[in-house]
Amino acid sequence: MAAPPARARADYDYLIKLLLIGDSGVGKSCLLLRFSDGSFTTSFITTIGIDFKIRTIELDGKRIKLQIGDTAGQERFRTITTDIRNWIRNIEQHASDNVNKILVGNKADMDESKRAVPTAKGQALADEYGIKFFETSAKTNLNVEEVFFSIGKDIKQRLSDTDSRAEPATIKISQTEASGAGQATQKSACCGS
Repeated sequence: MAAPPARARADYDYLIKLLLIGDSGVGKSCLLLRFSDGSFTTSFITTIGIDFKIRTIELDGKRIKLQIGDTAGQERFRTITTDIRNWIRNIEQHASDNVNKILVGNKADMDESKRAVPTAKGQALADEYGIKFFETSAKTNLNVEEVFFSIGKDIKQRLSDTDSRAEPATIKISQTEASGAGQATQKSACCGS
């Protein structure tokens, strides 16, 4: 009995890899911890290098395994600059052309006057780049699920569209080739008539 295809053995329909990038202290790790484990901590532990979390979600009847990388935002752990425009420029330079991007303003539980980026400025920047903008709070769990489900849905849709546009592979066998193959089989049979 043949083994089922690898995709059928997997516990998911799509594997999507996400990467959280941004300045140090903006709450990338807290956002990821809230989404993956449903918890929040006020203890600030600097991410060194990159940390990964995995969570499987369901979208439109498909199981989506999200593998989320949390990057260090500190300058000594990376070579790219801290401004959002530079983050976007680096994505455009180093990622594939069809990469999905969203802009997230975390710490929405804080008074707007204390935030590093006001809502209107974040939305204007997202509009400039033609990407979605979300305000979240890892502390209060505001929009955390929505962010990850939204990008997961967008990527799943892009992958589904790509799969449906791909031409199905067909093998054409001409009548002559089919006849010749049958004759060769008949001639090589040891006890054939």
